[in-house]
Amino acid sequence: MAHYAQIDESGLVTKVIVVNNGDILDENGNESEQVGKNFCSNLLGGEWIQTSYNSKFRKNYAGIGYSYDQARDAFIPKKQYPSWLLDESTCTWVCPKPMPNDGDYFWDEEKQNWEKLP
Repeated sequence: MAHYAQIDESGLVTKVIVVNNGDILDENGNESEQVGKNFCSNLLGGEWIQTSYNSKFRKNYAGIGYSYDQARDAFIPKKQYPSWLLDESTCTWVCPKPMPNDGDYFWDEEKQNWEKLP
């Protein structure tokens, strides 16, 4: 099965669907992302981009609310906190400070620090 994400004009993922591999075959019987894009667009309208359930390409499996960054050719999750930074190798958001490993913590954005759960 192939997975495709519908993106709006700003690159925001609005829908993710599963497509039968038989619906993405080109005239030579090879899987084709473009054939899949055309299939999705003809069926549901809009712009579609293939996503990998195993994150083999485009860094992350697309989810509703993710954004598609064309320059990085990657799906990027929504940023959780303003202070977090984008890890270019994974296209995920990371905290500016490592979380301690001596218990359960939560990120306090106001204090810009990890706080231990009671």
